[in-house]
Amino acid sequence: MTEADAPAPGTAPGSAPDASPPSPSSPPSPPYLFDVTGAGHREAAQELRARGPAVPVQLPGGVLGHAVTRHHALRDFLTHPEVAKDASHFAALREGRIPPGWPLTTFATVDGMTTADGADHRRLREPAVKALSPRRVAALRPRVERLTAELLDGLPALAARGGGTVDLRHAFAYPLPMRVISELIGVDEEFRDRLHQLSGLVVSTVIDPEAALAANRELVEVLGQVVAARRAAPGDDLTSALIAACDEADARLSERELIGTLLLMIAAGHQTTLDLITNAVRALCAHRDQLDLVREGRADWADVVEETLRHDSPVAHFPFRYPTRDLDVGGTVIPRGTPVLASYAAAGRDPEAYGPDADRFDVTRRPAVRRLSFGHGPHVCPGAPLARLEARIALRALFTRFPDLDLAVPEAELRPLPTFVGNSAAELPVRPGRDVGTAGQDGSATSPGAG
Repeated sequence: MTEADAPAPGTAPGSAPDASPPSPSSPPSPPYLFDVTGAGHREAAQELRARGPAVPVQLPGGVLGHAVTRHHALRDFLTHPEVAKDASHFAALREGRIPPGWPLTTFATVDGMTTADGADHRRLREPAVKALSPRRVAALRPRVERLTAELLDGLPALAARGGGTVDLRHAFAYPLPMRVISELIGVDEEFRDRLHQLSGLVVSTVIDPEAALAANRELVEVLGQVVAARRAAPGDDLTSALIAACDEADARLSERELIGTLLLMIAAGHQTTLDLITNAVRALCAHRDQLDLVREGRADWADVVEETLRHDSPVAHFPFRYPTRDLDVGGTVIPRGTPVLASYAAAGRDPEAYGPDADRFDVTRRPAVRRLSFGHGPHVCPGAPLARLEARIALRALFTRFPDLDLAVPEAELRPLPTFVGNSAAELPVRPGRDVGTAGQDGSATSPGAG
């Protein structure tokens, strides 16, 4: 089937989505077909959730999988003892039915904590947990504040050159987390932009097989150069610590695991925060009343971050987990070895968890459930505290210094990232407006709206 012949997202040829459960005599609904361009995230999440807690889906290349879409079902699935992360359980991959250059291959095959279970998972996760301990994250706060102030200092000049507008994603939301994670990991400046570009390519769902293979090869090559630089000049950073673990006599880490761990730390360590900041700014500009609540002290910047994670999760549908036996999820049996997506975008707006107004962006929301956007259980994201810290500091400083900042184009015109895995705008053109200077940019938590 060519792209021109393909059905619209969520439909099959000659059929329309049906949110109601089929009667016993009805044929099963066709798998939900994702829009690989990343368009229509909110509509996709709504339809997936309406179809049920576990929904058959069609992934790129016609690969069949499932998505778990409702909060309580997803929470339980993420900690189920008979659900694995190791791709040896991925039946289609094991049987040779996944073609070379499949755009989601890296999610399944990277050698790191996201594709390991049990003791191997704990071994691979340990360096990240140590590098991102609460004490280490708290110690990073002054550095995050300084970087934030430096980037905001340059915003007026960039806007002036752009006729009053600037791409906030490129000028602010990207360099902040990329610098922080690169300094923590030990990635020299010369590698950072290319690593950002390549990590974007390996999560793209529109990339062709040849380009996907080339991007993965180059990503491994660049990470190898990062490792070589740290081997030549070790420092107080995660890469140097990983190299030491790799070079020890008992070799707690293989070279492939070293590269895989760096890939995961760099990609997740900046991309999620970049998208979180972008999505939060977009939401606040579209809902000025919610920004007013923060300024009035009726909510704080931590509330903004948590509501953005729920309402507009930076990770929409995260690959993969695999049932190790046929598994009933909310009345739908997911066959053993099926690749399953964690649909955080759908679960985040589940009325059963967040009430009948779950589609509304509300920074005063106090849900009775724990948000799932950073995962749940043994595989919860170890970088979540750092991402939250960066986003709180960035948003507070941005809207304090530029109180009139607003989108330069209608929200509906923002172009999505070319993937259904991540969720954000590819650019965020804004008009910063008046600059009130650096007053109140010390990160103090005592002023109204501090977070």
